[in-house]
Amino acid sequence: MSKSPRLEKVNRFVLHKQHLTPESKTGDLVQITGDIAGLHATNSTTPYLSLFARASSFARDHLEHHLYERRNLGKIRCVRKTIYIHPADMLPVVYNATRRFVEKASRRYAEGRGISHELYDEMSRAILAMLEGQEKTTPAIKASLGAQAEGLDVSALLYLMCDQGLLIRGRPARGWRDKTHHYAPFRAYFPDVDLHLYSEAEAIALLVKRYLAAFGPATETDLVWWMGLGKTKARRALEDLQGDIVTTSVPGFAADSIMLRSDQQRLDGGEYAPAPVVNLLPPLDPYLMGYKERARYLSPGYADRIFDRVGNVTSTILVDGRVVGVWDFAAGDPAEMRYLLLETIKSDLLEQVHAEAQRLGEFLTDGEVVVRRCDHMVPLTERPVGSFLSPLKAC
Repeated sequence: MSKSPRLEKVNRFVLHKQHLTPESKTGDLVQITGDIAGLHATNSTTPYLSLFARASSFARDHLEHHLYERRNLGKIRCVRKTIYIHPADMLPVVYNATRRFVEKASRRYAEGRGISHELYDEMSRAILAMLEGQEKTTPAIKASLGAQAEGLDVSALLYLMCDQGLLIRGRPARGWRDKTHHYAPFRAYFPDVDLHLYSEAEAIALLVKRYLAAFGPATETDLVWWMGLGKTKARRALEDLQGDIVTTSVPGFAADSIMLRSDQQRLDGGEYAPAPVVNLLPPLDPYLMGYKERARYLSPGYADRIFDRVGNVTSTILVDGRVVGVWDFAAGDPAEMRYLLLETIKSDLLEQVHAEAQRLGEFLTDGEVVVRRCDHMVPLTERPVGSFLSPLKAC
């Protein structure tokens, strides 16, 4: 655990901004999503579990209500070519900040799948006309295209249409765990959102400011990794924001961290409740994916059991913002919540871990669950791709 009082205070400050302390929880899901710079949504269940960890009261249909009925949240591929959920007013920011990078990758992939510019223009027009007033899944779109879809990689085409702001990913086909989306025209979901509201430079500056509001103090290395846009664009944005940011030293972590000037005043003047905070966070949770330099919350000796070879974070147990263990869910009769501790913690904290595991397991199952402690796991760096989603499978 951290021995630096300054770092402990920084971690507690960031936990508060991330809505991961008791006093910072709220029922406003749009506020939470904006405050944490978006919900990581590549894995279908992650946004639900990230909100469960942060909201004062949460049920799965709460998120679906905002995504598909009120439509004040939307899914978009942005930083690091990753699908995120953002508030509607942030969609033009993340779209313009990352569009060149994201669209280039999806265009290249589509061309590699035999979709020329001419074919794309023709088929995208046909799909937009087909989806007027309705939503369809990829198989349904392919079926409706009939002979036009013969030999066509419809999935690659739909990805490119989403990345160009023509389509939006809608409701999953078969429940919250399903990765198959319905697709709808973007303007049908967000008729008042102007995706072209900002220039690229303006959008990147706004995105940097949002990142620092959610994760600062952080290093330039953290920011560059999180955005995935390279050092040049990140540094140019930081120069544009010079009046709004300051550098600070965090003993035990980094000498040159960056934060918003307004946050520095809050950090230096704030006092946080001394009671320990226990969190169980899902794989790819934004808090743990927000930093490239992870000494602030992770002892180096644990890294191979928390991150896989490509940087995906598994499901974790945190005490005061520091990783102390791993959890996993195993369906069955009865269902199990499994956990493994990487270090010894006090008995009262162990009770909190057990209680949080019980509460999370009941959310996952809508019923009873058994909580079981494990004593070993194979490092994620020695396992196949995707193992971070089930870290204690062999327990």
